[in-house]
Amino acid sequence: MTLPHPSSPSTEPSSSPSPSPSSPLPFEDYDPDGGPVLVVPEVRWVDGEVREAAVPALVAAGSHGSLADLPFDNASEAPAHPVLSRRTADGSWRDVTAAEFAAEVRDVAKGLIAEGLNPGDRIALMSRTSYEWTLLDFAAWAAGLVSVPVYPTSSVFQTRWILQDSGAVALLTETAEQAAALGPELGHLPDLKHLWTIGKGHVERLAELGRALPDAEVDVRRGVLGPDTLATIVYTSGTTGRPRGCALTHGNFLTEVDNAIELLYPVFKARHHDEPATLLFLPLSHVFGRMVAIACVRARVRLGHAPSLRSEDLLADLAAFRPTFLLAIPYMLEKVFHSARATAERRGRGGSFDRAARVARRYGEALESAEHGTGEGPGRGLRAARALYDPLVYRRIRAALGGRVRQLICGGSPLCRDISAFYAGVGLEIYEGYGLTESTGAATLTPPLRPRMGTVGWPLPGVRVRIAADGEILLAGGPVFRGYWNPAAGGVVPASPDGWFPTGDLGRLDDDGYLTLTGRKKEIIITAGGKNMVPAPLEHYLRTHPLISQALVLGDRRPCVTALITLDADGITHWRRMNGKHPVPPELLVDDEELLAVLQRAVDEANKLVSRPESIRRFTVLPVDFTETGGHLTPTMKVRREQILRDFSAVVEEMYAGE
Repeated sequence: MTLPHPSSPSTEPSSSPSPSPSSPLPFEDYDPDGGPVLVVPEVRWVDGEVREAAVPALVAAGSHGSLADLPFDNASEAPAHPVLSRRTADGSWRDVTAAEFAAEVRDVAKGLIAEGLNPGDRIALMSRTSYEWTLLDFAAWAAGLVSVPVYPTSSVFQTRWILQDSGAVALLTETAEQAAALGPELGHLPDLKHLWTIGKGHVERLAELGRALPDAEVDVRRGVLGPDTLATIVYTSGTTGRPRGCALTHGNFLTEVDNAIELLYPVFKARHHDEPATLLFLPLSHVFGRMVAIACVRARVRLGHAPSLRSEDLLADLAAFRPTFLLAIPYMLEKVFHSARATAERRGRGGSFDRAARVARRYGEALESAEHGTGEGPGRGLRAARALYDPLVYRRIRAALGGRVRQLICGGSPLCRDISAFYAGVGLEIYEGYGLTESTGAATLTPPLRPRMGTVGWPLPGVRVRIAADGEILLAGGPVFRGYWNPAAGGVVPASPDGWFPTGDLGRLDDDGYLTLTGRKKEIIITAGGKNMVPAPLEHYLRTHPLISQALVLGDRRPCVTALITLDADGITHWRRMNGKHPVPPELLVDDEELLAVLQRAVDEANKLVSRPESIRRFTVLPVDFTETGGHLTPTMKVRREQILRDFSAVVEEMYAGE
């Protein structure tokens, strides 16, 4: 639906946060097996461009209840249903029923109450992804508390800041080492009264302590919670400064997960007697993983946790758990592709893999065109080629993910169209999304059977997306947070008085309401010649090259555009071996003429995406990679641009010497 037509007089979009009730929205059945209907976005045109898109909520916002109710609702409605799984000492997985999980949540919640924590108190959680993380999250809510995630990789200074700013009265760490590192800072944390450690059995001790209290203690605290009650304070990754605490309510999460579950019914609802399940390995400290974990509990999807991201550990967990869908970020999917290609090349089958990849991409693109009614889908020859390569290549990739994975939910940054088409051809549906901590996770999502590769989908049902005059993405709707935590100002300070949150991201909407990300507003480069350009497309393209780990495009107030490039250690090792050379550390190759020639060809290909004034004129290969521990990446793999420019200022100046 389009309002108004492009030929109509242009007006600024209305600031109303909901679609006009007088305009009927089209619906269409899109699941041949009887799934829910798909709601097509309403779009609004301004000056010949789509400037706003909205999808009505599939699930209305509730007027009562909270996240704390979810375990107990599950226990009441399906007590024997396995809602989680725990990894045992021998590496196997033990299912945890809804009744068992609710009982654990209640006991730990009572333990927190017995320790003197009061409704509204903040409790911080510092751990890798684990069963205990999810247990503590729900127990804190059941006790009327506000949970505060802390990345386990956070520095002592970052941890101290979050604890101080949130006023946390308790901290639960994963290891004794994390707790000990904070020891010298305890004198600066007068609000912190409790310091517990998972590795020391303190969660079990809390549960034991709680069993002495009556269940009514939890029932009373749960009873006073509502959708508007503060549930958690999630601190941003701080790419542009000190982290800020996003105040998210129970209603923010419930609106988000209820509509995501309904939209992504192939992911969250059983089909053909194959119960959905996922193994979560992304950090629960980040809103993306947290939102999906809550959605799994809400939908009673079996949830497992994988704390280790080491390849051998994760592959073993995937093989044992056998999930039906996974969360991923583009960096991981790119690494899986390059690793599979390198393995094939080592076995002398690189050419075969490349042909299989081309077939997969063509197949994925043909599926997309058929789903949009612009093509007939894969022809007989393409289907035959795919069938040939399925046991040789595609099945091996699916097997590495556990053998049962059908869907991938991808977020964090835009996914390259070629990579998206490849996985679609392999037989994995990709649901790409876009969102922020401030939007409680996804604000847009790819709708089932309507992918548009290269975009991040439609607005999540219940969300409105607007493109401002300068291209900035604005968001409104139920999942959008109410403001930032600011104890000095008395609690939560509204972030968007007019109801539209400015994301700082740049994007555009197409005629059908699909959103394409184009960059960050603060990263716009204005060269000395006055040319405006966004570095993201060049950076994303270069990052997909097997020899490149990260790329940072520069040129603000400079005479031309340049780039800093870091090397992918695995890719470099493989490249050297395939060229008959002994592997050497990447830092010894920054001036290698053969390598520089390969990278120059990659830069030349990337430059085809932009005009000549926007193209990269020269680049420098750095002797080190950007890492989280080095302070150059956030825990979600986003570059800290300002920190990199400070640390490598001499390198940057050398590139521009003589200009």
